[in-house]
Amino acid sequence: MPIQINKTVIFLMGPTASGKTNLAIKLSQQFKTRLISVDSALIYKGMNIGTAKPDKATLKKYPHHLINICNPENSYSVFDFINDASKEIKTAFAKNELPILVGGTSFYFHVLEHGLSNLPESSTKSKEKFNQLLRNKGTAELHQDLKKIDPQAANKIHPNDSQRIIRALEVFNLSGKTISELQGNKKPIIDHPIKKIILMPKRNELHAKIETRFLLMMKNGFLNEVQHLKQNPNLHQNLSSIRCVGYRQAWQYLNGKIDKIEMIEKVIIATRQLCKRQSTWLKSEKYALVLNNSNLAKAVTFINS
Repeated sequence: MPIQINKTVIFLMGPTASGKTNLAIKLSQQFKTRLISVDSALIYKGMNIGTAKPDKATLKKYPHHLINICNPENSYSVFDFINDASKEIKTAFAKNELPILVGGTSFYFHVLEHGLSNLPESSTKSKEKFNQLLRNKGTAELHQDLKKIDPQAANKIHPNDSQRIIRALEVFNLSGKTISELQGNKKPIIDHPIKKIILMPKRNELHAKIETRFLLMMKNGFLNEVQHLKQNPNLHQNLSSIRCVGYRQAWQYLNGKIDKIEMIEKVIIATRQLCKRQSTWLKSEKYALVLNNSNLAKAVTFINS
């Protein structure tokens, strides 16, 4: 089907386990598309089962860009995402493809639409410096360092959020100004029309899918996947990758901190909490097509309207 729209970007959003990938694939069968992942967990190589990453056969037939682009020991900032997503959107339009941005990382979608504060960009050297600081000092101590420099930011950032903590410290190091001082004057990243499709099944359906999906992950070797990650000496529980839902709890289990039954319960509860946060954010979205299932006909009509 030819694209009937003029350089429009599609946001395909929804909480975890809502069926976004399935609908994205159906749309790729109707349009000439470029699927662009908007997911802060799917970027990591070697983290496939626990992130519910599409399998190799699916990715080969329906490529999702911005998947498997980062080693789990490395950081990936929102600036990295902005740059990568912008390039993919530009490529899509150059090839007369419909860019469909699909995923569940709310902050990434928000930044693309509304912009980000005028903060200094990271450099490879700077990233290495602050990742090394994280390894040497740990998240808790770095959060205390941030509290001395920028109490306002420290109060907003969770003490375990290593990625945002080192970013705030990096901003101060690069600019001499705190991240709190520099925030503001946002400029949208995408300067094209945006059409939003939100998949929002009923809560009880999502909760049931979350439990079923994780139990299947366990059968498919999730713990073996995490055990393999633990063999990498550069990985530890304070990294953003290992703090992903599921991996954090499995790491604790493999360290003997909790038993298997408790680990499974904790993962399911944490995933449902993530689902609730995502759903709350999505309910504030305006001018979107909201679907309670993967209704292809309605999605196609909406895109062509």
